Amino acid sequence: MTQTLDTVQIPGYRAGTWQIDASHSEVGFSVRHMMISKVRGGFHEFAGTIVTAEDPSDSVVDVAVTLSSISTGDANRDAHLRSPDFFDTDTHPQMTYHAKGVATDGDGFRLDGELSLKGITRTVPVVFELTGVGPDPYGGVRAGFSGRAEINRNDFNVTWNQAIEGAGVVVGDKVQIQLEVQAVLQS
Repeated sequence: MTQTLDTVQIPGYRAGTWQIDASHSEVGFSVRHMMISKVRGGFHEFAGTIVTAEDPSDSVVDVAVTLSSISTGDANRDAHLRSPDFFDTDTHPQMTYHAKGVATDGDGFRLDGELSLKGITRTVPVVFELTGVGPDPYGGVRAGFSGRAEINRNDFNVTWNQAIEGAGVVVGDKVQIQLEVQAVLQS
């Protein structure tokens, strides 16, 4: 039996506007490297707002990620990722995500939002779980979310690659996105 949001109790749910606390959140990714292992990285600068509506299916999420804040633990690789070969951060400084509506997805939830990167916008579902809602020591209320998504980087014109003789390519096409989000309810 499929559950709808009006038949699901969401623990701690409350309507309001929430600001993402970037100092307690992460936007990370992993991608195959030389087809034998994964390289992981993340973005250090991002901001976003979550507006939870009385009807959760009317909720809205808006996030902007500063692409030049990429970090993979290797300065040369990070510089290459900022170049026109990949993100071209001088021309396209941000990646954005806009979603309206939340749906159930198994034991968790799903956003079907629009990801915009390098001037291209595609629908990208984000599957997530609400990890908790509660008071903070400063008199506020916080909510936590863990999410994941997958994109094909070629869909966003991030196409640089190099063949490896007899063994594939340097960079895989599929990119796994991992999110750990803490948001603060605004008064």
